[in-house]
Amino acid sequence: MKGNPAVILLVEDDEAHAMLTMRALENAKLANEIHWVVDGEDAMNYLFHRGKYADNGKSPRPDLILLDLRLPKLDGHEVLKEIKKSDDLKHIPVVVLTTSESEGDMIRAYSNYVNSYLVKPIDFGEFSEMVRELGFYWLMWNRHPWRD
Repeated sequence: MKGNPAVILLVEDDEAHAMLTMRALENAKLANEIHWVVDGEDAMNYLFHRGKYADNGKSPRPDLILLDLRLPKLDGHEVLKEIKKSDDLKHIPVVVLTTSESEGDMIRAYSNYVNSYLVKPIDFGEFSEMVRELGFYWLMWNRHPWRD
């Protein structure tokens, strides 16, 4: 990543899940900035720099989006669809991080061009390892033309 700070947007309405995810990312020392929003509407406002997220300095373009599916106001499927329709956003890797093992959810997510679909393990150790590995892949090993 050549010294550029890694930015992750975490879209998660469950505070306990968000805290676990952020702790796992921080323990793995993978992201310099983690921005957490609690619903799909806030995710869209953050990504399109609207309302309280209008200041680009306080809402930088993420290098990775971790997206839950079951969100208030605008569900994760709709958020994903909007991201992948946008010429400005579609290149950002989006990883669905959810408790849903539904085949329908998986098919719908991949139909909307999700980059990866992960089901959260119940065990914190397994969850931490999964988050660490996904962070290493998307933020360290995977190449982005805008980051290199």
